[in-house]
Amino acid sequence: MVPRVYLITDRHATGGRQLCDVVAAALRGAGPAATQVAVQVREKDLSARALVELARQLRAVTSAAGAALFVNDRVDVALAVEADGVHLPTGALSVRDARSLAPNLCIAVSTHDCSEVELATRAGADFVVFGPVFDTPSKRVYGPPKGLEALARACSCSIPVIALGGIDNSNADHCIRIGAYGIAAIRSVIAAADAEFALGQLLSACTRPVT
Repeated sequence: MVPRVYLITDRHATGGRQLCDVVAAALRGAGPAATQVAVQVREKDLSARALVELARQLRAVTSAAGAALFVNDRVDVALAVEADGVHLPTGALSVRDARSLAPNLCIAVSTHDCSEVELATRAGADFVVFGPVFDTPSKRVYGPPKGLEALARACSCSIPVIALGGIDNSNADHCIRIGAYGIAAIRSVIAAADAEFALGQLLSACTRPVT
């Protein structure tokens, strides 16, 4: 499945709340449309054991809501917790190798320019995440934001594109209007005081008719 909202976890951004509680609240904001949401477990500093434990907890949360679960980088963890997909960041396994190990998983790939989008398309990824579109502290390591023009070029490829980076309810509709299938969110939902409202607003921006 290709999500309209791709919620990426960051347990350090919850303001002391339990990550599973924040994700559960966010998914309540989607209501029956939670089937259009995927949660990506992206906690790079956890050990394999701790990551599996957290991913299993989030698998229960997403299953109850009808949302999908992806695991960042770790195909083995995705298989162990019966996730729906795996997200391949820069420098991870190739799409071909991931597909060989886990033929039933949906595969998402991080991209930062059109050439990477084209490579992922040819490799058989199910969708790509492109960014950062706007400025965001977590993505400054990748250089300046790409902007909407670069996003539009990425969206011209024959693969669904999820826009990432500094996206919230104020600019999500701009990304959708120029061709993005959906948007990825981290702090705009995970750090929000009302995660339920924040995700509901983002999902509405992604699914309302384009004018």
